Amino acid sequence: MKFISKVLLAGVFLINLAFAQETVLDKVAVIVDKGVILESEITALINEVKRNAEANNQTLPSDMALRTQVTERLIMKSLQMQMAERMGIQISDPQLEQTIQNIAQNQNVSIEELRNQLKQDGISYDTYRENVREELIMGEVRRANVRRRVYITPQEIGTLTKLIDQQGAEQAEYELGHILIGFPSQPSDEDISAARDRADKVLALLKKDSDFAKIAIASSSGRNALEGGNMGWMNINAMPTLFAEAVQGKSKDELIGPIRSGAGFHILKILDTRGIETITVEEVNARHILIKPSIILSEDKAKEMLVDFKQQIKAEEATFAELAKEYSEDPGSALKGGALGWRDPSEYEPAFRDALANLQPNELSEPIRSVYGWHLIELLDRRVDDATEKRKEDKAYQLLYNRKFQEETEAWLREMRDQAYIEVVE
Repeated sequence: MKFISKVLLAGVFLINLAFAQETVLDKVAVIVDKGVILESEITALINEVKRNAEANNQTLPSDMALRTQVTERLIMKSLQMQMAERMGIQISDPQLEQTIQNIAQNQNVSIEELRNQLKQDGISYDTYRENVREELIMGEVRRANVRRRVYITPQEIGTLTKLIDQQGAEQAEYELGHILIGFPSQPSDEDISAARDRADKVLALLKKDSDFAKIAIASSSGRNALEGGNMGWMNINAMPTLFAEAVQGKSKDELIGPIRSGAGFHILKILDTRGIETITVEEVNARHILIKPSIILSEDKAKEMLVDFKQQIKAEEATFAELAKEYSEDPGSALKGGALGWRDPSEYEPAFRDALANLQPNELSEPIRSVYGWHLIELLDRRVDDATEKRKEDKAYQLLYNRKFQEETEAWLREMRDQAYIEVVE
């Protein structure tokens, strides 16, 4: 009996020792409304930013500052993904694969080469797929919520059309660095004063030749903070109005600001400029029939329907317009027999655009899969844009829309952040 008791006691001791030596594999770092951000997610994104910085020979701020920026980005991602769930927004696997295929084509690599490149960077393909899926979902959420906030007056279109007329087809482009020292959506005088002081200190550091990207990552509240504040190349008419007015006449490496807006104080740096460019655009006139796969209609069946439609059209058993009116699931074009009118091909989704590029006038495509579903496309004609008044107005509207969409997106994200319950777990 004594021997048995000793064995039992030894067993209990070993079990307790095992529990004592157990390590925590993960933990909740931030509570965001009804969701959480795990410590592993923060660590993974920090490592990704560090990898990118090392690859680009870019210096980074302190780990604490980097962690703060990374946590903020994950908070905004969590809020948008939670809203997507409430709205029922989803991206199917075929849509996702088509998008990744388009990404690979734009980089002039195959899917296999893309996989190998990710592996070399220490990123699993499954993780990459889900990141792309999340980006697509967040894009849909932003479009659904911000689009209705954008309003463009005829006077704005007329003013910009005159400016385009004056400038002709020659447009200067700027590569901008951006730092936003933000304040709440309804700031007090103290909030504004404190933000102004921080902006002045940041500008003073930059004037002493401090690294712009490093300071942006550490200090900026803007969406491009983790990219070193780089907003990429923009036509002056596509910038937020505040920025467009500020950069006119400025040269490379000039600092601008602080400029106050409803979001806070902005500091800009002209990283580079591109000279005068002549823009010529070929337009296409096309029509299509869209079939969307669903739980009831499989991918293969949707594709087979379009193959059958193509045979009917060639055999003159039915016209394209008749089939589009009866079957197409694109409400905007179905009533017009599938007609899309004269458009710049770049406005189309990449798979659709690439299919048009390979067609001759009056030629039918094979069934094409895009993020929207399966398409049967007919190219009716091509023409070189002759810069008619209608074209200028369309261009002016699109530039204004892009500009206002960016501005309203920032405001919407800020409002959503202000209204959310956020708890950082110490």
